[in-house]
Amino acid sequence: MSGITDFDSLRRAMADNSEQPEGPARNARAEQLLAEAEKLDVPLAVIEALGHQLKVYNYSSEKAKMFVPFARLLRMWDERPEDFDAYETHSLHWVFKWMSAGMLDQPHIPLASIEKWLGEMEHRYRLAGHSERAVRSAEFSVAAHVGDRARAERAFAAWLAADRDAMADCHACELHGQGWWHAELGRDEEALQLWEPVLEGAYTCAHEPHTALASSLLPLLRLGRVEEARAHHLRGFRLVRAMESMRGAYADHVEFCALTGNEARGLELLAERPAYFTDDGQPQSKLDFLGVVALLMDRLVERGLGGQTVPGPAGRTWTAAELSAHARGEALALAARFDARNGTSYVSERLRDRMARRPLVERLPLGVRAVRPAAVAPAPVPAAPAEPAGEPDDLAALLARARQLSDTLRPHAVEAWAAVARAAEGAEDAGGTEGAGGTVLDARDRAEIADHEGMALGPEGVASFERAAALYEQAGDPGEALAARARAAYVRALGGEVEEARAAVAEPYDRVLALYADGGTGLRQTAGVLMSRARILMRPVHEAEGPVAPGVLADAEAAAREVLALVEGRADDDVRLAARVAEGHALLAELATRSGDPRAGAELFARAAAEFVAAGLPWFAVEYEARLAALAHHLGDPAGAERALRAALEHGGEHLEPVGRAQLHLQLAEVVGGRGQADEAAEHAMEAAHWADVAGEGPTLGAWARHQLGGHLVRQGRWAEAAEVLESALADLGVDTHGDGTVVQTQWWLGDCLSELGEHREAAERRLQAAEIARHWPEQHDHATLAHLAAESLGQAGLSAEADRAYARAGELWRSLGNVHGLVRSLRARAWLALRTQEGPGTARTLMADAVDECADALGALDAADPAAAGAAGSAQEAAEAVAARQRLVEELGHTHRQFGDLLARSVAEDDDDASIGAALEEALTQMTRAVAVFAPLGDAALHARTGAELAAGWLETDLGRPSDAAARARAVLAAYDAVTGDGSGDGDDGDRDGETVRARRAEAEQLIQVATEQPTG
Repeated sequence: MSGITDFDSLRRAMADNSEQPEGPARNARAEQLLAEAEKLDVPLAVIEALGHQLKVYNYSSEKAKMFVPFARLLRMWDERPEDFDAYETHSLHWVFKWMSAGMLDQPHIPLASIEKWLGEMEHRYRLAGHSERAVRSAEFSVAAHVGDRARAERAFAAWLAADRDAMADCHACELHGQGWWHAELGRDEEALQLWEPVLEGAYTCAHEPHTALASSLLPLLRLGRVEEARAHHLRGFRLVRAMESMRGAYADHVEFCALTGNEARGLELLAERPAYFTDDGQPQSKLDFLGVVALLMDRLVERGLGGQTVPGPAGRTWTAAELSAHARGEALALAARFDARNGTSYVSERLRDRMARRPLVERLPLGVRAVRPAAVAPAPVPAAPAEPAGEPDDLAALLARARQLSDTLRPHAVEAWAAVARAAEGAEDAGGTEGAGGTVLDARDRAEIADHEGMALGPEGVASFERAAALYEQAGDPGEALAARARAAYVRALGGEVEEARAAVAEPYDRVLALYADGGTGLRQTAGVLMSRARILMRPVHEAEGPVAPGVLADAEAAAREVLALVEGRADDDVRLAARVAEGHALLAELATRSGDPRAGAELFARAAAEFVAAGLPWFAVEYEARLAALAHHLGDPAGAERALRAALEHGGEHLEPVGRAQLHLQLAEVVGGRGQADEAAEHAMEAAHWADVAGEGPTLGAWARHQLGGHLVRQGRWAEAAEVLESALADLGVDTHGDGTVVQTQWWLGDCLSELGEHREAAERRLQAAEIARHWPEQHDHATLAHLAAESLGQAGLSAEADRAYARAGELWRSLGNVHGLVRSLRARAWLALRTQEGPGTARTLMADAVDECADALGALDAADPAAAGAAGSAQEAAEAVAARQRLVEELGHTHRQFGDLLARSVAEDDDDASIGAALEEALTQMTRAVAVFAPLGDAALHARTGAELAAGWLETDLGRPSDAAARARAVLAAYDAVTGDGSGDGDDGDRDGETVRARRAEAEQLIQVATEQPTG
């Protein structure tokens, strides 16, 4: 059964269908409703059903279906215009614009037909008395589409010169179209200036600021305004994601990803909309979409990922290279059809230019999670080369380069020695005894190769170090041999064999000291053995989870100080020795910290870091600057922590591993955010999320970074961006990994964002999910708050019954917590809900009366306590807090009386008899008068609340026919503000908001006096 029995039920059904998501289902329902309308034998019903069909087709991927219902409407108008009411007459002329744009998007419609249609539109607009503004706008679209710039410029100028009337597009759409033309001509600044009111929300419509945000992406990138571009992407994509009709804007977001190093996110966008590859209802937007698909796939192919699986048209599996060829071919074929229709090559030229665009930003972190399809590898991270570009491949040059890097402790020295080893092996495999260039490796060379091989292997490098030691002995360097053996002992300690390592290092230690005393080895070799021994003795300190035995600490400290006693003051220009000094101070810093002296530890870490930097080894300082930051935070020195973290990022530079970079940025985000700099904190959190993803730590460290980023965006009121980031974080956040507090806070923030964005049902879901987790916590304040917020969202979503239940649950929690304010507010909210439901005024009054009683009872209990005993038992601060708590409770009572009065006044129905209306208004006035009486003793602290209630009471006096009483209340308000400001100006000294309130109260009081003066006495 259709349920369509008359015109009213048809209109309700069409209104319901308009609220459904865009797409074929809504279109099919519109077609059914037209069939039902035809059965009613009411011409206007058919006209409205055709108009509804036109609207849903226009806002869908089936725009090509618009022409048939419009042709029928136009025929009906020509035959019987009297069947159209004023609204449908306006709508018919309005839809002319949709037809002209729709024809342009369909390459099978001849250009001559479009030009003829323009003439028809102009003729009919003139007959109807409309301005030519919409006609010139349509002409501009035709000229711009075919590439006739001269005509486009003329039409553009005529469009702007013509008067705006009822047929002109809304301000938002007009500004978007005008800005688009400027952007097409490369005038990006002018485009963005035109779009500004739309982007800021001054002008909006069904498709704005959605399209303006998408169109702004490329101009912003070209101007280098990347932060704005990122914000517009996050905000704009959220708007277009669910709108089937916005394939062109969706394509702009895919293009943005391709041009900013966000190919992985671009693939996610493609995966969300598989139908966009094949929907044929609007060929122009399909061309736009396929063009940027080809662009994105080309980026992947360039990065060596052409063979990876990517989302594409349904029915088969696609690689990036295959989809690139397919999308390019389909797009060019579509463009050729347009060009054949237009008689130009303009559409194909624009398409080729778009597909050939190059990245405008190498890397623009977005802060959101980008999950790559299983077969798609992450984008490679540029790494510093092991050897400099252009390095010769002869063994002598390789040796010299490797030795220079290792002697000066440069990064990648280990890799340079590996290159030497490979070159030497290559020469041997070729059957020679010499390297390229005739170089012969001696025992010393082979010792250094083995030594660095051991360094590369870490705990597995014992054998390499032992081989190096033997070769050093063979080369006549016993000191370096002992140092290699000491290094072998140290890596055994790294592998967990600490006692074995101590025993193994004992002999090299004794022998090197004797050898050094006899002049048989140098300072560098001796320092190497002593440092390895100190590192070994530090392993129990590093591995200990709790307190460390004093003897262990003492042994390690003695070893570190022995290194310093040997080297300090004798390093001169020797980088290796300078590094030993710095590391010695770093060891002492760790020991001081573990011994319970964090302040001394911080000073020593700072000294060690400074020594590494002074030696030209800033990358070695990073670890200790990070430790210094943690200690500074522990010592309550956020400025010191911030300095250390910034230094670590600066000194690490390109040598920082991605995970280390992510951790430093995340710590800096926390520190900077702690001093209220949410904008900079957001930037660091975004960098942290990016580098965590690069490091493969997206689900763990990356999720935490996104959680933090979302919070900083919330603090800035960037609701749409924050929502995208927080939803992304929740995909990975888990109670077991990140803690239930983090999950609850993320859901809480997301609920706040969705509420601000008007997505109230979704906000309620998030808040209820968070409340369910918090329900199990020992402390229930968060649970109560979330339940209350969820109730607010349910009410705003129109789910009154669900909202009432949630408020009732919140009220129970507030009562159990002894929180009168929360309980009273939940009761007031339920009262307002009841007024809008079938329960009606009776239940609403009862709930509001309960709220008054709860306030009064709490005040009575507070006043019944012995103030003298309370003062004797508590401090002056506690006494002051008690006074403040009472004042807040009094204010709550005053606000409850005020709301009770408002509720009673609004409970009056238009069809009530005069006696009932009068009684309700008298009761409302009583509550308002009580509110004034409650606020009055609080003085200036409740001045605005008192004057607001006084004015509300005054308006009730006028409704009851008592103008003199109303005027008296208004004069009391004016006198109250005169007494505060002294000069009658009402501006006050309490800030702009306070001044605005004063001015508003004064204006309302003067208006009330005027109304009361003109009103006859009842």
